Amino acid sequence: MKKVICVLSGGSAKGAAHVGAIKALQEWDLQPSHYVGTSIGAVVGACFASGLAYGEVLRRMSTLTRRDVTVLSPQAVLGVFATALFQRRPWRETIEMLVPACTFDELETPLTVTAVDGESGDLVLFGAGGRSDVDLPEALYASCALPLYYPPARIDGRMYLDGGLRAVFPLDVAAQFDPDVLFGVNVGPRFYSAPPVDERPAPGLLGAHRRAMRIMMGAQTEEVIGRWRRERPADLVLVQPSIRGRATFSLNKVVEYVEKGYRAAHRALSDWQTE
Repeated sequence: MKKVICVLSGGSAKGAAHVGAIKALQEWDLQPSHYVGTSIGAVVGACFASGLAYGEVLRRMSTLTRRDVTVLSPQAVLGVFATALFQRRPWRETIEMLVPACTFDELETPLTVTAVDGESGDLVLFGAGGRSDVDLPEALYASCALPLYYPPARIDGRMYLDGGLRAVFPLDVAAQFDPDVLFGVNVGPRFYSAPPVDERPAPGLLGAHRRAMRIMMGAQTEEVIGRWRRERPADLVLVQPSIRGRATFSLNKVVEYVEKGYRAAHRALSDWQTE
């Protein structure tokens, strides 16, 4: 039996596509033996690693509203002197609602979560292959704590930030677990020749931050995918749903994104089987 590791990227609300992609993978009778995730990919991976079925994961995610994720911080009135736009508590509590397990030991399937040490800049792993003594919801929050939007996580006195700053699509992390097949779902920032015609630019500092993150994370992802295609250390089933435009907190489109992930995964799996 092939050892299949499921690799799930960051991508905010677009991460709902991971749910549909995993459903397609299961329909091909391929069950992940390990999940590796960054940011929302870590949260979705934790849902499935906890033993939740597709229908239950979809139900939990489709009930989310923006107030479950983005409650403006009182400090936002300070403008450029604010530490974050949104409060930590609502998103942290939403993670606890989405993921039934509280510790890594409670998971039915191994899970590796990426984060970044805010002082050293080092990529840090929680769970399998890293620290598993951290509360699972806190590790997941750390992986999602994107600067500007959310305050950093603090674990044992150290600051942790969104794993996407170093590994938005963590293929290299998954490689250390000796996979036969990597089922990689990328919904992170990507480059296009032109923006969507119906997209209005984000205002002010938000627009500048969004462009910087897109360039940094998009280039990072292109580099790792290009290297994997050249070196082929393991089979890679690459799923890249076509989701364009500003979708950071588009929770009203969760079902649409799930369907896009499902269709893109079936296409990628079919191509892989015929290679």
